[in-house]
Amino acid sequence: MRKYELMYILRADLDEEARKGEMAKLAKILTDKGAVINKVDETLGLRDLAYPIKDEVKGYYVVLRVEMDNAAINEFNRLVSINPNVLRHLIVVDHE
Repeated sequence: MRKYELMYILRADLDEEARKGEMAKLAKILTDKGAVINKVDETLGLRDLAYPIKDEVKGYYVVLRVEMDNAAINEFNRLVSINPNVLRHLIVVDHE
């Protein structure tokens, strides 16, 4: 399995309980496909967006360090693209 850095932006209007539940649901998508989550980083947190995304001007940023294969990436991309609470996501290879 390769190491990846995965970043996603959640809607800012989610309360803390809903946000934690959404984060757990997204993590479960990965772990169900055999991915290993090494680190969850929420230090960016709530930020203004550079431009509106889906009529939202703020978003909550979450960054994950993950070891996963293509099956986990494909499933995550598929399910996140239809999730209304996720504004954007990006997966890049982690070279560290």
